Amino acid sequence: MAGKALIFSAPSGSGKTTIVKHLLKNNSDLGFSISASTRDRRGRTEQDGKDYHFLTPEEFKEKIDNDEFIEWEEVYAGNFYGTLKTEIERIWSEGKNVIFDVDVKGGINLKKYFGENALAVFVKVPSIEILKARLQERGTESEESLSRRLFKAKFEMTFQDKFDVVLVNEDLDKSLSEAQKLYDQFKARP
Repeated sequence: MAGKALIFSAPSGSGKTTIVKHLLKNNSDLGFSISASTRDRRGRTEQDGKDYHFLTPEEFKEKIDNDEFIEWEEVYAGNFYGTLKTEIERIWSEGKNVIFDVDVKGGINLKKYFGENALAVFVKVPSIEILKARLQERGTESEESLSRRLFKAKFEMTFQDKFDVVLVNEDLDKSLSEAQKLYDQFKARP
């Protein structure tokens, strides 16, 4: 393996994407692994090949059959997500370490795949109530999808002990600083 893998996982709304974007902005030696997904784009801002590789379910299943994924799963009914092997090859060929922003199961699978070359960080909020408020502030959730995400978040919290580090995102500035320290220590490891 040519580089290291920094994995951030969390229930939706915990702040992992904000943390990952901060690390990418401040560390030129990190490359973002763009996940593949069959879900619909959120609004007009999400772009294919930048936010996700948006695939049809048929295209996704064809890539599964061709063994093109490091890991994949059906996160919500009919919505598949996965990590393409070509993404890691692209980033490592640039001489960078790869950073992931993935759901909890994906994070556990990536940690298993990369072994000692990975640092898996579980980002969590202090409470489910705070998580609910954050998801509502997004304005992208129906009552049904909000309920589904909260139910899933409670389940995902039970896996935090499978990660190397648990980062409680109560104060964003402190969390960003802590994430940077974690990365600095990780990349200094032989």
